[in-house]
Parts: sequence; C-alpha cells; structure tokens
Amino acid sequence: MSFTPPTADQILAMRVCAGIDELAAHERYAAATPDLVAAIAEGIGQFAAGHWAPLNRIGDTQGAAIGDGVVRLPAGFAEAYRAYVDAGWNAIAGPDAFGGQDLPFTLACCVMENLGAANMAFTLLPMLTLGAIEALKLHGSAGQQALYLPRLITGEWSGTMNLTEPQAGSDVGALRTTAEPIADGSHAGKYRINGSKIFITWGEHELAENIIHLVLARVPGAPAGSRGISLFLVPKYLVSADGGIGVRNDLRAVSIEHKLGIHASPTCVMSYGDKGECIGELIGLENEGLKAMFTMMNSARINVGSQGVQIAEAAFQQAARYARDRVQSARAGSADKAPVAIIRHPDVRRMLLRMKALTEGGRALLYYTAGQVDRGVLGDAPAQQRADVLVPMLKAWGTDLGCEVASLGLQVHGGMGFIEETGAAQFYRDARIAPIYEGTNGIQAADLVTRKLGYANGQVLMNLFADIASGLDEASPLAALVRDCMAVAEWMTGGASIDDKLAGSVPFCTMCAVAVSGWQLLRQARGAEESGAAIARSKRVVARYFNEQIVAEASGLRAAAMGGADVLYALDDTELVN
Repeated sequence: MSFTPPTADQILAMRVCAGIDELAAHERYAAATPDLVAAIAEGIGQFAAGHWAPLNRIGDTQGAAIGDGVVRLPAGFAEAYRAYVDAGWNAIAGPDAFGGQDLPFTLACCVMENLGAANMAFTLLPMLTLGAIEALKLHGSAGQQALYLPRLITGEWSGTMNLTEPQAGSDVGALRTTAEPIADGSHAGKYRINGSKIFITWGEHELAENIIHLVLARVPGAPAGSRGISLFLVPKYLVSADGGIGVRNDLRAVSIEHKLGIHASPTCVMSYGDKGECIGELIGLENEGLKAMFTMMNSARINVGSQGVQIAEAAFQQAARYARDRVQSARAGSADKAPVAIIRHPDVRRMLLRMKALTEGGRALLYYTAGQVDRGVLGDAPAQQRADVLVPMLKAWGTDLGCEVASLGLQVHGGMGFIEETGAAQFYRDARIAPIYEGTNGIQAADLVTRKLGYANGQVLMNLFADIASGLDEASPLAALVRDCMAVAEWMTGGASIDDKLAGSVPFCTMCAVAVSGWQLLRQARGAEESGAAIARSKRVVARYFNEQIVAEASGLRAAAMGGADVLYALDDTELVN
C-alpha cells in the first residue's frame, strides 16, 4: 500500500498546537530548531513510506505465526526493523545520558504517527518500547537504567507491558501472578515470577535481540486489590552485569491470538515460571507497581490516541485515491451527462471532507497534548495538569474518529470497499482495537469525570474552557459548545451521583475533545495564513467545516451527558437482554 506523509500538516501542528518553537527557546530543547523539526518530519515520513508501508499488506494477509514458542513475521519485517534501529529513530526523545537525543516528546509523536499511518501493527513494537523506557526512566534504579535503557533507547531491545490476566480483564487489582523473593544464590535480591498474562502485544518475536517485559505481580503478604501490586522487570534473556546477554529466562509465549485486525502484531499469551526459575527485578518499591505502570500506560494512551489519527490518515489517502480514479455516473443537475470521477459527487465529497476534517482535528489534539507534556517535563505544573486532562480525551475521541474515518473510507469505495483486495477493509479492521486496548474508551471517559474533572477543584478543566472561549464570537458554534461543556461539568460537580456522571461520561468526553480540536484548528488556520503556508486555504476550509458541522454535532450530546443513569436502570437485567 502506498503512503504519502502528511508532512506539511504535521509541521504546522507542531508549530501551532505544540508550540515547538517556544519549546526550543528552553535550554533543554534548544536543538529542536525549525530546520531540525522539518528534517525529522520529512525524514521519518520518507522512511515510513519506503520501509514500513510496503509491509502493511503482507503483514495483514500473512500475519505473525508461532511454532515451538517462536513467533515469526513475514519476510521483510526484520530488515525494516533493523533499518529503523540503525537510523536512530527510536532514540528521538530518549535521555541523552543513555544514548538518546533528548528531543521533545512532540517529535517522538511525529515519528510514531508516520510509522503508524504506514503500518499500524508494526508500529506497536516500538510504541511499547517507548513506554518501557519512560517507566524505567522515572521509576527504575540507577543500576537498572544503566543496564537496560541504552539498548531499549536504540531499539536493539524491545519492551512490553504485562498487565492483563484471564480472570482479571481491565481489573488489574484481581491479578494472581506472584513474585517470590530470592534470598540466596546468584539471583539473591531478585524474585521468582510465576503466572500467566494475556493480550501481550509483541510479547515474543525475533526482531530485537532481547525483550524486556514489565510485569505486574504480587509479593507474599501483599494487600488485596490494586494496593498490593508490584512491578517487575523480566528479560527474555538474562543480562549480566556488563550488559551481556545470557541464558534464556524461564518464560515463553504459549500462543498468539487470532484477531480481527493488526495481524502483523503478535498478541501473546505469556507464561512465566513454568519451571520455577523465571527471574525478575523489582522496579521501584513493593506494592507501588501500579504507579510505575501508569507512567507506561499514560505514554501508551497518548500513542494509542495517535493511532486513531494514523489509521484515519491512511484510510483517507486510500479513499481519496479511489474517489479520484473511479468514474461513475454524471454529476447531478449537470447538462453534461458524461460520467465523472466520484469525487465530483456531493455525498462522496461530504465523506471525504469529513474524513479530512476529523483526521486533522485529531492531529491538532494530538500535538496540543504533546506540547503540554513537553512543558510538564520542563517543570510547568499547570501544563502537566492540562496534559493529564487531555490524555483521556485524545485516547477516546482520537480512536473513535479513527473508526469513523476508516468506516467512511470503506463507504467511499462502495461495494469494492467490502472486498479485501482493495485494502480499505484492513483499515477498518485494524482501527477497531484502538478504542479497546490501553483502557477502553469507557474507562477513559470515566477517568475524565471521576478524577480529572476534580483537578484543582475543577479549575484545570474550567481554565481550558476559558482559553478556548477567549476571543470567540459568542454566536459561534464553538462558543456554544464551550458553554455546553461548562454546563455539563458544573452539573457533574454540583451533586450528580457517580452513576449519573458515569452514564454521561462518554458524550461529555467527546464534547470536550471536539471543543479542544475545533479551537486548535482555528489556531492552525490563523497560523497558516500568517506564515503564508501552502496549505493555508485548505486549512481554512477544514477549520470552517469542523467548527460549523462537527462542533455543532458535539453540542447535541449535552442531553446525553446530563441525562443521568435512571433510564439505564429502568429495566432490570432480564428485561434488558430479552
């Protein structure tokens, strides 16, 4: 499948939404000059188009396979991953003390966006590694950082996140994997890990020299529930004190799942300690593993939100090519009865413009969130709080729009979209996992209304709304949406029950995300005009469409957001399902 990097729009989003020029004024990010930002955006776009996009189709049709505990990928994946490592793309935002480039997280997001638009399933491999790097950087010991970070940062070693167990699902507090302290011998001070995990993305493969699993488990006597969870570093191959790779650890992939999509990403059932000799190291303190794991999950949630944008971009490009090439029927009302390309028909045009607006709106939200994360790293506490509030919006709405755009892309193809050979169906299938993993979108919305809504007594969210509203025409759809968002927030914090808040959480999360995205698109349109960017006219139209139609639609969610839970429980369980 071909892929054309949306470089101009990415650079505009980084400049306007992330404020990367402002970030570069800080000593830590001084290297992120406009020339370097452009070079990275252009370079990773070319790399993704040349190395990863050609593998997207074969990855889907052949997929990952397992035999004798070894996971194998189709031809070309190993070479493409080695090229990625050799080019240094994995190290963009890694700490320079361990071989990284210490550039803004915003630029790492640009790398992931291009790779994922070219090949979403493949990009899950480095995505999880970046999360492991973040967890070790913030919670690992000095020895662990020195031993593991350099090769995780290069990508020579990959990382995974092991939370879910068959009986636990999203309730990580119900996990049963155990970690027994080792008192004597060569592994004294470490732990023996025993248990199984499911849905482990890239849990086994041969592309990296070693796989560093971050595993949640319980030590003896740990408190029940999530308060008794600890985090352990469990390498596929044990690592000596000098960094050398040793013997195979007592862990294995039992099987890989047969999935709707992302076939090239091996989703593994992992078994730890079949022989009682799986060795792991504690990260941080006992019973504080969830705090460390949430660091990794927060990074993953931003990148999963980005996956919605990635798949939307790919689906839009495929649909646009088809619409330009497919000739069918005369234009309605035209004196010329010759058939025209379907891009000339109003409904096809409506779908394409909606796809484009949703994609660019999601991208604007992605880079605005990334810019706030970067400011948080620089010590800007309000920016970090704003980033925390934005993450559930990005993860939830970003992945929802990915599904919608992929569905519209299939619709543009008509009947041919339902035929696998055209490739449109792959985007639809691949997109569907994103609203589910790394915390379902319902969990993201619940996080927004139960935790993030109360930050600083509600002022973090209210300050965001105030910033959006500043300078708006009071009669504009965006100003109306901001008022609706504020009304819902005040209702939820003013005595609504927990059931009422949760019942309205998903529509409220969507309203907030659309408001932020509409605001950022307006800022982009102004920024493009002022700079004379080649995409200024396109951006003006996209911002107009988004604010006149998508923003207006979001205001219609106010009734659902404030509808309460009563109607949800008006039928008992039996009545509901019969």
